Amino acid sequence: MATISFTATRVAAFECEPGKRQTIHWDADTPGLGLRVTVGGARAYIFESRLHGRTVRITIGTAHAWPLKKARTEAARLRVLMDDGKDPREQKAEQRAAHEARKAEARRHEVTVADAWAEYLEAQRGKWSERHYTDHVNLAQVGGERKKRGKGLTVAGPLAPLMPLKLSDLAPERVATWLQDEAQGRPTNAEQSYRKLRAFIRWCDDHAGYVALVPTNAYSARAVRQAVPKTKAKDDCLQREQLRPWFEGVRRVTNPVISAYLQALLLTGARREEMAALRWDDVDFQWRSLHVSDKIETETGRTIPLTPYLASLLLELKRRNETPPNVRQLRRLAAEGKTWSPSPWVFASKTAANGRLAEPRIAHHKALDAVGVPRLSLHGLRRSFGTLAEWCEVPVGVVAQIQGHKPSALAEKHYRRRPIDLLRMWHDKIESWMLEQAGIDFKTDQAKQGFRLVSE
Repeated sequence: MATISFTATRVAAFECEPGKRQTIHWDADTPGLGLRVTVGGARAYIFESRLHGRTVRITIGTAHAWPLKKARTEAARLRVLMDDGKDPREQKAEQRAAHEARKAEARRHEVTVADAWAEYLEAQRGKWSERHYTDHVNLAQVGGERKKRGKGLTVAGPLAPLMPLKLSDLAPERVATWLQDEAQGRPTNAEQSYRKLRAFIRWCDDHAGYVALVPTNAYSARAVRQAVPKTKAKDDCLQREQLRPWFEGVRRVTNPVISAYLQALLLTGARREEMAALRWDDVDFQWRSLHVSDKIETETGRTIPLTPYLASLLLELKRRNETPPNVRQLRRLAAEGKTWSPSPWVFASKTAANGRLAEPRIAHHKALDAVGVPRLSLHGLRRSFGTLAEWCEVPVGVVAQIQGHKPSALAEKHYRRRPIDLLRMWHDKIESWMLEQAGIDFKTDQAKQGFRLVSE
């Protein structure tokens, strides 16, 4: 292997031998240092030696970027490593990996609460109900956008002040201060947000990308726990003597869908979203049953009886739903490139984005104010069903199964599976008693006639 003492002038003059793709010229003054010249004129310093009986060749860099003196120094360093039995390529890979790890750790510490929160919601979405997911989105929304309903702009959610922070900034002192600020104006939302934040931090601690980023005791420190607002659970519930005015007010609601929906909540004890998500495919008029989604049995849902009076309300909604619009409306739809078809939702809405009833509370409150009944939440109607059922001496397990409560006793959990006809017997009694208290003269034969018409 011919060698020649490198100089800057010689390095610049070296050429690739004719007929070859590249030629390597070796430095006589620095063992192992060579200059590779390609047929295209590219020049790069290399180093070559033997390690563990095998030839190792390493590219140092281009002659343009590496002055000759610097290239000789690097070649000498590489020789020392290889004489010690170390592979410079492995050392370089380890250094690169360590560098990337430092960069990744630095990026990890820059992650904001908003970044991790978005990933958390996406990871959990398949496990949550749509309402639960929406609650998380709303609690963290920035606000300032135009309201979809009504006038004005949306208000920032309780969790919004924490979203711009880094995960590493969620110190107990910062969380406690946030809770104190939020508790002044909206204590209930602050307490709810704290519980969701706590679940989020626990998720981060189990996530490989965020583990150990949130400071210890971010949610469990004494200062934080003391700052959590003490909220009182709601206990609103209709009394027996309030059934008459309540039905009077709700039956006067001009929107028949809202009127039927509110009565359905009271007569079934279902959760508001369970009833709002009811489809016509879930209603069986022939065998008098409703199949509703369930908070506990999320995959299978639950089947409950369809009582006579409620069936009459749904039959009327079905008639309205299947009645096509007039000619003028059909022409307007055609002009817009749309076609008419019955809604799949039992409690349909022409204005809601998803096509089903979304916000019946305003109409409910107006109806209560008109008849002098204290305002009642929609969940209060569910609570009323369970409470008023005791007047009929209905077994607690029957009420729990209709409402979709998780069994609380061993016998209920493992040894009670009541068929729908047994539930129907008790459920009919509850409805009949409520109508009697409300002064509603409803004939069961009317509903039976409706069942026959539908089944035919």
